Amino acid sequence: MVTTYFSYNYITRNLKQSLTRIEQQPDVAREAAYYKANIGKVKSVNDFMKDYRLYHYAMKAYGLEDMAYAKAFMKKVLESDLSDATSFVNKLVDKRYREFAAAFSFNGTATPVAQSEDQTDETIGLYTATKKSQVDALADDTNYYSAQIGNISTADQLLNNDRLRNYVYSAFGIDESKWPRDTISQVLRSDPSDPNSYVNTTFASQLPGLNAQLAQAKSDVSATNTKIADYSAQLSQPGADVPQLKVQILVEKYHLESYTKSISSLNDQIATIGEFVDLAGAFEFSPDGSLPSGVSAQTAANVTLTKQRFDDSKSAVYAAASPLNEALAITQFRSAILKVNSLQAFVSTPAVYNFALGAVGLDPGTVSQATVKAVLESDLSDLKSYVYTLKDDRYVKLARAFNFDARGNLTTPLVAQDPAEVLQIAKDYVIAVLKQASPEQQKAVREQAQKDATSYQEAIASIDSASELLANRKMVDFILVAKGLDPKKVSTDYLKKIFASDLNNPKSFANTQSDPRFAEIASSFNFDSKGNVARLAMMGPQKQDQFRDTQANYLEQSLEQQQGDTNPGVRLALYFKRKAGEITSAYDILADKALSEVFRTTFNLPDSMAAMPIDQQAKFVDRFMKIKDLSDPAKVEKLLGRFSAMYDIRNSQSTGQGQSPLLDLFQGASSGVSESTFLAIAKLRSH
Repeated sequence: MVTTYFSYNYITRNLKQSLTRIEQQPDVAREAAYYKANIGKVKSVNDFMKDYRLYHYAMKAYGLEDMAYAKAFMKKVLESDLSDATSFVNKLVDKRYREFAAAFSFNGTATPVAQSEDQTDETIGLYTATKKSQVDALADDTNYYSAQIGNISTADQLLNNDRLRNYVYSAFGIDESKWPRDTISQVLRSDPSDPNSYVNTTFASQLPGLNAQLAQAKSDVSATNTKIADYSAQLSQPGADVPQLKVQILVEKYHLESYTKSISSLNDQIATIGEFVDLAGAFEFSPDGSLPSGVSAQTAANVTLTKQRFDDSKSAVYAAASPLNEALAITQFRSAILKVNSLQAFVSTPAVYNFALGAVGLDPGTVSQATVKAVLESDLSDLKSYVYTLKDDRYVKLARAFNFDARGNLTTPLVAQDPAEVLQIAKDYVIAVLKQASPEQQKAVREQAQKDATSYQEAIASIDSASELLANRKMVDFILVAKGLDPKKVSTDYLKKIFASDLNNPKSFANTQSDPRFAEIASSFNFDSKGNVARLAMMGPQKQDQFRDTQANYLEQSLEQQQGDTNPGVRLALYFKRKAGEITSAYDILADKALSEVFRTTFNLPDSMAAMPIDQQAKFVDRFMKIKDLSDPAKVEKLLGRFSAMYDIRNSQSTGQGQSPLLDLFQGASSGVSESTFLAIAKLRSH
C-alpha cells in the first residue's frame, strides 16, 4: 500500500505535473472550457446562478460545493460590499465566502465617474504645484533679468536673448505676434525727448489724431444712446409708428456697437504707443543700437521700473496662487466636478474646465475647446491616438486626470490596480508582517505596516506602466511580502520576465514557473501587452485575475478531491498547504474543521480537544505551532511531513478503503469541531 507520506510528497514534488494531468482529464477540461466560453455572457447574479454549470464550477473552485443548494444565502454573499465591514459576507466567520465574493464583481465594480477621489486629489495637488511653480518661474525670470541686463551692450543683443526679450515684452505689453522685431529694435534705439526720433515720428505723432478720433467716438456713443432712449420713449406714445421706430432703434444699436468697437481699438492703439514711448525711455541705446561708453542698457531706476511692470503684467498669476483664491478655486472645483456627467458638461463648467487646464499649465484662454475635447476622448493605451500627436505632456496629464470614452461619455478610472486589489494587497501585507512579529512587537509593527500600506495605496495611483512599477523597489517589495514571498530572493530582472509574459498563454514564462504566485501578482495589475496601464476587458463579472484564480482553484479542488477518494490524509495535507499562507492566528485553524484536524493529528492530540473552550484550544495551538512559520514553505512542508506520518500511524496505514469520516471535514458535517467552538469563534470575530 502507498502511504500518505509517500503520496503527499510525490504530489507536491510534482505538483505542476499533477495539476496538468487533472486539467487534461476530459470532464475537467470540458467544464473549464464551458466556464471560459460562457462566463462572459453573465450580466447579473441571477444570470450566474441560473446557469447550473457555471455556478457549480465556481462553487467547487472555492470549496463551497456543499452550499450550492443555498442559493438565497449565496446570492447575499455575491451581492455583499467587500469594502463594508458590516456587510453580510464580512460578518461570516468562514473565509471561503469572502474569497468567493471577491472572485466576482457583481457589487463594488468601479463606477463611471468624471474623476475618482484619487484623481480629484491628484488634480488639486497638481494645481497647487503648478501655481507655485509658475510664481517661482516668475521669480527666476526676474533674477535672471537682474543678473543679465548689465551685460547687454546692444539693442539686438537684448532682442536675441529669448528670455530677456520675453521679459521686456511682457513688462511693456508688447505682443510679439503683431510687431516685427525690427520695429521694436528701432523703438529701443529712440530717445523720447527727441521729436525726430523713430518712436515719436512713427508712433507718438499719431496720438493727437487718435485722441481726436477717440473723443469723437465717445461723443457718437453718447449721441447714439440718447437717440435709442428717445426712440424707445416714443414707442409708448399714442399714434407712434412702432415698426419704423423699432427699425431705427436697431440701426442705432448697430451704430452703437460699431462706435464701441472703435473706442476699444483706439484705446488699444493709444495704450500701445504709450508702451512704446515708455520702452524707449527705459533703455539707453543710441540710434545705431549701441551704448555710449560707460553707460549701461538701463539705469538702476529703470531696471526697478521694468521689474515692477513685469510683476504687474503677471498679476493674474500671482492672484491665482494666493492662498485665498487658491482655496476658493479648489472648493469650487471639488463641488462642480461631482456634477460633471459628460465631456460637454466638463467644457461648459468654468470651475472645472479652467481649473483642470490650469492644473496642467495650459491657458484656457488660448487653448481651443475642440482640442481639449479631442484630447479627453483619446485612448491613452493607443500611442497613435490624438493626444500623443500633440507632443505635449501637459495634454497627456490632462487626459489621465479624467475618465471619458471616445464618445465623451463617462467611463471608469484608468488605474494600474483596481481599488479592491489595492485594498486586498494592503491587508495581506499587514497580516504578513504581523505574523513575523512577537507579541511585544505587535503594536509597533502594526502601526508601521499600516503606514506602509497607506504609502502603497497612494503610490500605486500614479503608476502608469509595469516598468514604472518595477523601478520602484519599495513598492515591489511590499507586493512580494503581501504575497508571502521573500523580496531578497526575487530579482527585478526576474519580475520583468513575469510582467512581460502573456498570461493567456499556458506556455508563457509566468505560467510555467513552479510558484503560481508570480503569475497571480502580474494578473492583479491592469497592464496591456506593452506594459502600459489600460482598461482591460472583463469576462462578464470577472476580471482576468479573478477568472484565472477561479480556474486555478478548480484544478486544485479537483486534485484534492480525487486524492481524497484514495487517501483522505493526502487531501487534508494538500488543503492545509494551500491555506497555510492565509492563516493569521490560532482561531483561523480552529474555525476550519479540516485545518484543526491536521493540527490535532500532527501533534497527536485527541479529538476530544474540540470540546474544550475556544481560548484553551487556541493556547494549545500557540504552544505547539508558531503561526509565523506557516509563511515559510519549507517549515510548512516539514509540518505536513510529520502530519502525513502521524496520519498513517493513526489510521494504521490503511488506504483505499471506503469513504473516511475525515471527508466530512469538507462537507459541513459536525465531526471534528463542536458547534460550540464555531459559536465561540463567531463571537470572538464579532468584537
